[in-house]
Amino acid sequence: MDTERYQRQLILSGFGPEAQQLLLQAKVLVIGAGGLGCPALQYLAAAGVGYIGIADNDTIELSNLHRQVLFGTANIGSKKASVAAKRLQEMNPDPQYRIHLLRISTQNIAEVFRDYDIIFDGTDNFDSRYLINDTCVRLHKSLVFAAVSGFEGQLAIFNVPDADGRKTNYRDIFPVPPAHGEIPNCAENGILGVLPGIMGTMAAGEIIKLITGIGKPLINKLLHYNLLSQEQYEMNISPSKYDTPLVMEASDPDTMPLNHSYIEIDVERMLSLSEEESTIIIDVREKHEFPRLDTETYKQVPMSAFDNFLSSEITQNNIVLLCQHGVRSVAAAEALYQKYGHTKTMYSLKGGIAKWRKHFLTT
Repeated sequence: MDTERYQRQLILSGFGPEAQQLLLQAKVLVIGAGGLGCPALQYLAAAGVGYIGIADNDTIELSNLHRQVLFGTANIGSKKASVAAKRLQEMNPDPQYRIHLLRISTQNIAEVFRDYDIIFDGTDNFDSRYLINDTCVRLHKSLVFAAVSGFEGQLAIFNVPDADGRKTNYRDIFPVPPAHGEIPNCAENGILGVLPGIMGTMAAGEIIKLITGIGKPLINKLLHYNLLSQEQYEMNISPSKYDTPLVMEASDPDTMPLNHSYIEIDVERMLSLSEEESTIIIDVREKHEFPRLDTETYKQVPMSAFDNFLSSEITQNNIVLLCQHGVRSVAAAEALYQKYGHTKTMYSLKGGIAKWRKHFLTT
């Protein structure tokens, strides 16, 4: 280890070589190399965390670049985790970087978590968030959590005992996941790129504090940050008086969500289903949205009129829903599931038209 690289933090009062050695020995897994994960990874690597895992199976898109600062235009189409590891290696070759080119699921999560001390959840969906939280509870792993929405962010540390020995987790604040589509993600709601940068950097700071023992980490506290006003406040978290169910199903989030009401598919699977006679493909976007699709292939039922559509009967067995980003289609799939249950199979195009735009522009 070249101590000159870390000289500015080594000379800090209360830090010193001992804290640097603790960073070198630490093993941190960052789940999601996106808007939150990129800045966290940069500062963890720069600080000299010795073993850094990156779990992400997504590819880089143009719309990522205003907030996912490890990537450039030339990286579009490449795997986020691979590009991130290469950039971090160039920035600081001291840490060992491990890439997990996968989406966390109940089948692989315990194996992936095994080699790490601290887990950072930088994901953007509730299925992953609850699965990560529940697995950390079962495996006794420290969890640093960050999230953004609109102009606001949240940050917390879970599953770490405070001075009184109390530990809390995400379910102590939000016991039950919201319905799919109930809370929009940044693809639907928008995001100013600097916000996940701030929250991801703050998360890296909390991880460094946990590892080295300096300061007062946000153990059993939720920090709320407002970018527009620069206001922030902390909320104390107490252990719930009630037991909440942990995610235990051996389902695969790449195909089936936790409630088993619909299946997320890619465009190739959608095309395969479209060749079957008993399949209907429904576009739930509003009529003013582009690109416009062939109505002979894609039945248009805007979400604003979907409640009325539910009163009609669908004769096909396979119902494929799609929208611009894959959020409204999930809500529509769940609404149809409430009506038909398992008598029909509901599918949602993962990532929506925006993810598979080239296909829809050539049809």
